[in-house]
Amino acid sequence: MEPYFNSIEEEREYLERRARRKKRMMLERKRRRRRRLIIQMALGLVVILAVIFTVVGAASKKVKADKAETAEKNQEAVTEQAEIYAEPIVEEPIEEPEPAVPETIAYEFVSTENTKNIYSENVISSHAILVDESTDTIIASKGAKERINPASMTKVLTVLVAAEHITEEQLEDTFTMTIDITDYSYVNDCSNVGFLVDEKVKVKDLFYGTILPSGGDAAVGLATYVAGSHEAFVELMNQKLEALGLADTAHFTNCVGLYDSNHYCTLYDMAVIMKAALQNDLCREVLRTKVYTTEPSTEHPEGLIISNWFLRRIEDKDTCGEVLGAKTGFVAESGSCAVSYQMSENGTPYICATAGSTSSWRCIYDHVEIYTKYVPSVTVGE
Repeated sequence: MEPYFNSIEEEREYLERRARRKKRMMLERKRRRRRRLIIQMALGLVVILAVIFTVVGAASKKVKADKAETAEKNQEAVTEQAEIYAEPIVEEPIEEPEPAVPETIAYEFVSTENTKNIYSENVISSHAILVDESTDTIIASKGAKERINPASMTKVLTVLVAAEHITEEQLEDTFTMTIDITDYSYVNDCSNVGFLVDEKVKVKDLFYGTILPSGGDAAVGLATYVAGSHEAFVELMNQKLEALGLADTAHFTNCVGLYDSNHYCTLYDMAVIMKAALQNDLCREVLRTKVYTTEPSTEHPEGLIISNWFLRRIEDKDTCGEVLGAKTGFVAESGSCAVSYQMSENGTPYICATAGSTSSWRCIYDHVEIYTKYVPSVTVGE
């Protein structure tokens, strides 16, 4: 039923009150809906958080349980390993391949009815031998089978034995010089290359250093590198002498050539050793080198220049051929000595060895005299 109004003003007031009341009711409904929504959201968030905490708690418990189970398994594994390793395990050593040592040929030099005695007054050496290396024939000799001390001619066998016990790749290895080696060399008044304590030296430089300047430091370093010690290397040297068929007349006590009453051989033996060395490519190359520069090192940034003075001094002498390799030696007890290798003008190779000369220069002239006087001449056209 519509209300009755006495005037237009009453009706207007009524409508305005009604509108205000309707507006208040609408605002109230909105506030209620908002409160309900906030409460619902809060409840939802509480539920979500509760679910999260429940899941995390369960996961944490599972992780702890897994860790405990893993730790238990690990402990069991450790216990099993401990039981396994409680008994000693014998490991078989891994054998590294060693260089194949070539079969040694026991050379034998023979005298013939044409073999001459060396009697020239221009040959001062008390012992000498000249061998045709192509036929193993003794061309001339003087006391060649008498015992001598070979001095540094010993180093021909040193490089031969070393060359037969290493590979080509090992020439690029380095060896660290020790104070024991340098002391040994200096105390015994040896010739030296000049390597210093703790210097890292290429193995190939030890070969050249042993022969060209007759370096005691290089020789002992080479021996130590090859055999582990000087003493062990000397055993290899004497084994080589035996293989060459020289055990009855030759025996070495060191790789340098120091005087020792038990360090000896004959010039015949030395000629055999030289022939064997010439069959080895590395030894032949080292023995014929006149000048060589070692690899640079921290101690010697430009390397060390070393020379074979026998070859450099004899190269301008007329020997009826060309001297292609040599090694000298000297000890006070037996004088100057040398062994050399020459290719004659007719293409025949010869080995000459002398001992008991008065000086290194006199030794050179003795070789010149022997080559020129006793090498058979070849008639043109033959």
